[in-house]
Amino acid sequence: MTEDSDISTPPRIQAGSVFYALYAGLMNALDLIFGNVQRVIGNKRMAYIFVLPNLLIFGIFVLFPMLLNFYYAFTGGTALFPQDRPFVGTQNFKQLFDCGSFLNPNSCREDIFWRAIYNTAFYVVFQVGAMVLVALVTAVVLNRAVRGRGFFRSVFFYPVLLSPVVVALIWKWILQRDGLLNAARVALGMERIVFFLDANWAVFWILFISTWAQMGFYMLILLAGLQAIPAELYEAGSMDGTSQWQSFRHITLPLLMPTMLVVTVLAVIRAVQVFDQVWVLTGGGPGTATTYVVQYIYQTGFSSQIQRFGLASAASVVLGIVLLIFTLLQLRLGQNSDTA
Repeated sequence: MTEDSDISTPPRIQAGSVFYALYAGLMNALDLIFGNVQRVIGNKRMAYIFVLPNLLIFGIFVLFPMLLNFYYAFTGGTALFPQDRPFVGTQNFKQLFDCGSFLNPNSCREDIFWRAIYNTAFYVVFQVGAMVLVALVTAVVLNRAVRGRGFFRSVFFYPVLLSPVVVALIWKWILQRDGLLNAARVALGMERIVFFLDANWAVFWILFISTWAQMGFYMLILLAGLQAIPAELYEAGSMDGTSQWQSFRHITLPLLMPTMLVVTVLAVIRAVQVFDQVWVLTGGGPGTATTYVVQYIYQTGFSSQIQRFGLASAASVVLGIVLLIFTLLQLRLGQNSDTA
């Protein structure tokens, strides 16, 4: 081969060289920029530079909308932009709490809001109670040396990985008039049930589906709490002749109470904010049987013919205060359990 021969570099090597040159140039530029910044502000303040992108995202998408919502709660009218909305003080809150009797939603000016309050309270009590009980029983069973334990843990946790809308669509396909469950009933000689047109059935399935979809998350938390209990305590109890029920009552439950508290408070906070699954399954019906607070806020602000942004914002502020109380309660009880 002569010196005049054309020896070309393989394309793969050329592409790698270009990529490496770009990467090296980018690293040198970043090193120059951050090096100069570090010399100006010092080493200790560099941490603020690295968390600044997250703070900007939080401020733009969380803090600013929250403050804007709080401002809207004290304004009226139907205009969208803040500068076009008149300030009305606490009128929106007075309208929400204008009731002859808080125990009778029909006597309230915003009767749907109070029906949503009572529906949400009912949902929280029964859904959280069922959730914690089922999660606890499942965690206790899966904490034992059963065959296929890892498989069953994955099966129970799998619904948590699904989108709430996907879960609702699957169950809606099962429960609709011509769905899978009614097809099985007809095959067995029974009549169809239009579940979502009956208030009792609609409430039952909302509770059942939400418990089924979320239970796996709380089961794992309780399972971690169970595994943190020293096995020596159970061995000592068995040497003293305690039964399994006595061990569960006097060893497991007391030591699991801090974890149970966390699970309960998290479940309550999530239950108060229920919306997506209910919206897809029933739309709040039949009537107002499954209308909850977040759905009332959405319908008042966006779905009704007259978009009452101020009233919806006031209702969301009330909901935010309730959630803040639950959060502070969790922190206080958690501190008490740590010091006990």
